Amino acid sequence: MTLQPQPVDPGAPSGLPGAYQVQPSVAASPAFLTQAFTWMFAGLLLTAGVSAFVRTSSSLLTFAESNLLVVFIAQIVVVLVISAGINRIGATAALGLFFVYAASLGLTVGLIVSVYSDTSVATAFLSASAMFGGAALYGATTKRSLAGIGATLSMGVFGLVVALAVNLFLGNSTFTLIISVIGVVVFTGLTAWDVQRIQAGDLVARTGSVEKAAVIGALRLYLDFVNLFLFLLRILGAGGRR
Repeated sequence: MTLQPQPVDPGAPSGLPGAYQVQPSVAASPAFLTQAFTWMFAGLLLTAGVSAFVRTSSSLLTFAESNLLVVFIAQIVVVLVISAGINRIGATAALGLFFVYAASLGLTVGLIVSVYSDTSVATAFLSASAMFGGAALYGATTKRSLAGIGATLSMGVFGLVVALAVNLFLGNSTFTLIISVIGVVVFTGLTAWDVQRIQAGDLVARTGSVEKAAVIGALRLYLDFVNLFLFLLRILGAGGRR
């Protein structure tokens, strides 16, 4: 399903959404990345907390299952509002919507992980963390431009969505495995690309605001990690369903 910052004023006191209007600078690149990762991790913690609560609550599991389509559509709308409307809404509003999205995704993730064993979930999470970290490090340090690869992988996301939709009707386990492997490759590559774009200040130039770019960057990284985790869970947890 799947989201970058702008030159941050090193003297900014808190990193909370504000009204900074600056131009990208190489010296501030580490600050862009730090701010985006801060919001990303906050979003992941919120999702994990909601997911853990849902997983232990039969009433919330029933609610999530009964309203899955409605929740899914609402999540897409929120992501579109943040991504497409970032230049028309404030940074604080965008950040608030990001946390609303992260909390709602906790419902979906909680429902998904409820059918897997604790061991499968932990293994998938640790594997996703290691792959995400490695890809992020590569994206932050490589001198090679990943723009061409990133554009191709972005198109691949649409292919994955179509394939997943088709497989809902086919229910083919082999096809599910193939899609999951491709998904892992796609979102690992997107992680490296998104980190490189954030560090280069591309999103700052696009939004004209450090804080808005940080929210978009956090959203992109958040989606990269969550999708990587879910695809790995399908692979590693194939034999560990409850």
